[in-house]
Amino acid sequence: MRRRAPRPLGLALEELTSRLAPVTLLGDVQRVWGEAAGAAIAAEAQPVSERAGTVTLQCSSATWMQEIDLMGPVLVAQLNERLGAERVTAVRCVATTGRRNPRSGR
Repeated sequence: MRRRAPRPLGLALEELTSRLAPVTLLGDVQRVWGEAAGAAIAAEAQPVSERAGTVTLQCSSATWMQEIDLMGPVLVAQLNERLGAERVTAVRCVATTGRRNPRSGR
């Protein structure tokens, strides 16, 4: 049986990314981060590592680091809800180094 129309690209990309994504807690957290954290937080902090259920977030500033530390239990709950299991036990924040890229001139 032939298809009547091309398959939507979004479906094919979802299938491909789910096959390519690493099968780790960090990979799963990175996949749901934007939805769990919300756009404002996701723009200022990114999950960069995980150890024994604690996800480390690299934050754009010390101010965001403090805010996200205070929101830790809420973020853990949101992440676990989207992951469908109690896999994340805590979030930990670190600030970016603040070093400029010498090649970009910024």
